[in-house]
Order: sequence, then structure tokens, then C-alpha cells
Amino acid sequence: MYSKTIQKLIDLFSKFPGVGPRTAARFVFYLLREKKDIDELILELSKLKERIKFCQFCFNPFEGENNLCQICSDPLRDKSLLCVVEKEQDLVSIEKTKKYKGLYFILGGLVSRLKKEEIEKLRIKELILRIKNPEKFGIKANFKEIILALNPTTEGEATALYLERKLKDLDKKISRLGKGLPVGAELEYADEETLRSALEGRK
Repeated sequence: MYSKTIQKLIDLFSKFPGVGPRTAARFVFYLLREKKDIDELILELSKLKERIKFCQFCFNPFEGENNLCQICSDPLRDKSLLCVVEKEQDLVSIEKTKKYKGLYFILGGLVSRLKKEEIEKLRIKELILRIKNPEKFGIKANFKEIILALNPTTEGEATALYLERKLKDLDKKISRLGKGLPVGAELEYADEETLRSALEGRK
């Protein structure tokens, strides 16, 4: 039986994606042994809370004075392309390929079933507003193609199909990443060459 303070920290760490109670307990006891790291952790967490904000267009977290992240504020990006990804790590993975030069939109998740409560958690309304009127969110763009760069999983497929239906009336080309990504894989863990091929082969 752990003390209340230790148990509370274990419960908090257990909320992290992919972290169970045993791993959470290891984190807590590591911090107890290495108390010097606690002060650094507190400092960096406070910076995360105070300095990091979300881009008003794409929802990418960034640090800076503007309302747009470094990608959205870059005048050299292709303003005719919009790549929709599930999460921030997918954006970073695609950027590392150096193959894509357009803008992004972070959807904020996927749906496993087309249930209203699941769909409402995604930024679908926000996506449609930004495609229709990007200038309202600080971007001068005229999107010609919307790339659905979602994971080739059951959830990713369900979400892509739903988005295709929601976006079809906007009169834009809707494309998906090409073959090459193994079914069930996640973009976050795909190697750069595979992602490059998937981008080049989109249809």
C-alpha cells in the first residue's frame, strides 16, 4: 500500500498514453531516488504550461509571439495543399521527409465507430471552416487539394471515409497517402523513405 502522495502521482502518470500503473510506479520511485530531477521537471512543466500555445490555424503547439506556428507563418509554404493528420507527432514525421511543402491541420484523434460523441471530439468543424475561409485564421490560401494523411488502421480508415463525405461538397481534390504504409501501422513510427513514397503515390 503506497502513501497517498505516491499513489496520487502513480494515478497521474497512469493517465499518460501507453503508461500503466507499473510503469507509472517506476517513474515515481525514480523521482524519489533522483530528487534533483524533480526541480528540473517542475521547471520544464511550468514552461510547457506558460510558453507553449496552439497555432490558430493548424493547432500545432509552438513557442513564440505570433498566433501562427513556424510552418503556417512561412511564406514559402505551398498554400494550395492542406495535409490533415491525426496528431502532432504525425506532422513531425511528414516534415522529416522534406517531401511535403504545404500546410497542415491536426485533427486531434480518430474515431473507431461513427458515434456522435467520438466525432464531436475531433476538429472536423474547425477543419471545414479553415478550408472555406483560411484568411479568418491568419492564412492567405486557396486550397486545391486536401490530403488525408491518417494511419492505415481500422480507426484511420473509418475517419478518412467520414471526412471524405463531409468534405465532398467543398469542391476540392481529396487524396489519401499511397500504398507502402503497412496496414495497422502508425505514421509516427514509419521510416522517412516509406512516408516519402506514400506522399508521392497519394491518390
